[in-house]
Amino acid sequence: MKKHLTVVIKLGTSSIVDEKTHEPLLSTLSTIVETAITLRRDGHRVVICSSGAIGMALRQMDMERRPKHLPQVQALAAIGQTKLMSMWDQLFMHMRQPIAQILLTRNDIADRTQYLNAQNTFAELLNMGAIPIVNENDTLSVQEIKFGDNDTLSAITAGMVQADYLFLMTDVDCLYDKNPRSNPDAKAIEVVEDIAELAADTSSAGSNLGTGGMGTKIVAARLATAAGVTTVITRSSKPGNIAAIVRHAEAQKSATRSLEASGELPPKQSSEPQLHKTAVMNGNLVPHLAEPGNPPLHTRFLPDPHPIRDRYFWLLHGLAPHGTVYIDEGAHSALINKAGLLPVGIVDVTGGFGQHECIRISVLPSKDAKLEEAEEVGRAIVNYSAAEIKRIGGCRSSQIVEILGYADSEYVALRESVALFRREISRPVTPMQEGKRLSMGRLGNYVDG
Repeated sequence: MKKHLTVVIKLGTSSIVDEKTHEPLLSTLSTIVETAITLRRDGHRVVICSSGAIGMALRQMDMERRPKHLPQVQALAAIGQTKLMSMWDQLFMHMRQPIAQILLTRNDIADRTQYLNAQNTFAELLNMGAIPIVNENDTLSVQEIKFGDNDTLSAITAGMVQADYLFLMTDVDCLYDKNPRSNPDAKAIEVVEDIAELAADTSSAGSNLGTGGMGTKIVAARLATAAGVTTVITRSSKPGNIAAIVRHAEAQKSATRSLEASGELPPKQSSEPQLHKTAVMNGNLVPHLAEPGNPPLHTRFLPDPHPIRDRYFWLLHGLAPHGTVYIDEGAHSALINKAGLLPVGIVDVTGGFGQHECIRISVLPSKDAKLEEAEEVGRAIVNYSAAEIKRIGGCRSSQIVEILGYADSEYVALRESVALFRREISRPVTPMQEGKRLSMGRLGNYVDG
């Protein structure tokens, strides 16, 4: 049976309007529409994350460059968003393809109920056969509630809709180990298995109109692949390549499964079994499965085999952290083993967060380590405020009442309210398992229920 995929396509401002004249790039946009229709006819679902509202407004208002003052940016976003959606609607109308506008800020998904409502709206639109057009609501956004850039927004969107592919369209064909503009010997990086070990040149700073460069695309790829989404960087001026890349990648997966089923390929070696074309990764070859005809040049980030989804994805990426709780290695081990966060393992606290707010969890490598040496390992919603945690940090849970005069919980954060960035050490925990741990009440005695 043919698999029906969900594909998210992210277009930056420089892919939508000319950087100098601010006129819409109708040829590119028309090809994007044709590509989306091709994917729909293949049975796939499509989401487009589209920047460009401010770029469209600059032409409308006869302004040369993006302003720096927030009220002006917000006003231009309000003017340009109507033009942007009108343009998309006119282009898709020729193909009788319904579209829908979704404008988001981080506040819209910070509340769990609102996050689920947004997720349900996406699901219903896709089930109806519509193509959601997503953008950040720059008219309302201020720094505190911004996603930062539409690369990040597209990755969060891909996680929300549990997409199979995220395409980050840019002004180059793929990632290179050096800047190809100044280094003729730059080598293409075609497949990335581990972003943490990526050796690539990310010096592209983005366009004058947009806010993202290659660095933000790497961050977005890290976020999306952690959610189980295959992420692709490819050239925005050749959007017709998207369908070809999807077909090529799916053919590779199908061939891999066939080899596994026949016993010709051990499962543990199955990610990409044959060399097809050089892909550089820290100077090493990343194998490709050969098939007739080369795919268009692109960089493909393979998804994490242990994806972060649902509540854990929301905890890590839907919420903005308001501070940091620093813990020791013992507390980190307890979290890895699916325990909650007890006060005894807390070393320090920074920030002025309140009860039930999101915080970063950072691990100190040793007792004498400085805070800047800590590694962020996850996020949590805490049962106590920063001031309260400072008072009970390092103490046993049985001492909380004595110190504070009350105890809302013996945990600073329940395990169901903790999400770790590494999914293989952050498996789901049921309320029954959490209840067993609460009744046992000792840091080192937690077992699977």
